[in-house]
Amino acid sequence: MGDDVTVSQPDRLDRQILSHLVHDGRATYQELSREVRLSASSVAERVRHLRAAGVIRGYRAELDAAALGRPLTMVSEVRLRESTVRREFAASLAAIPQVVAGSRLTGDYDYELRLACRDAAEFESIVDRLRADHGVVAIRSRMVLHDLEIDPGGLAGLE
Repeated sequence: MGDDVTVSQPDRLDRQILSHLVHDGRATYQELSREVRLSASSVAERVRHLRAAGVIRGYRAELDAAALGRPLTMVSEVRLRESTVRREFAASLAAIPQVVAGSRLTGDYDYELRLACRDAAEFESIVDRLRADHGVVAIRSRMVLHDLEIDPGGLAGLE
């Protein structure tokens, strides 16, 4: 038999745990247990099941690009040449550390990339590199003025 874990849809307590973890991914099982009024061992078991089911994909530090010397954030939609293999394009983005996020799209453009750059000159060099080395035929970019503070914990409350 395999190690497949089948988990039903998260229940109300799972969703409460998820909501707290979204706001503080470093919360201990003890802290979570106080928030949801379960024992720490029960919380730990629920978190293990949520991880095994793929509901929780991981824990990450949220970085401030400006504090790291990259105050210019750009959102760029790119269209690939017909001959470009999409899987290879996506993998090639790992070689461009200024690309900090991306999504495959429907519509006129193939991908949306989020870039964190020092300045306009660095952004221009990334655009040139995408065109020359990564199969990009068209690019449409916009500068991010500021990000919105949207609570990602709301997703945990959806049924």
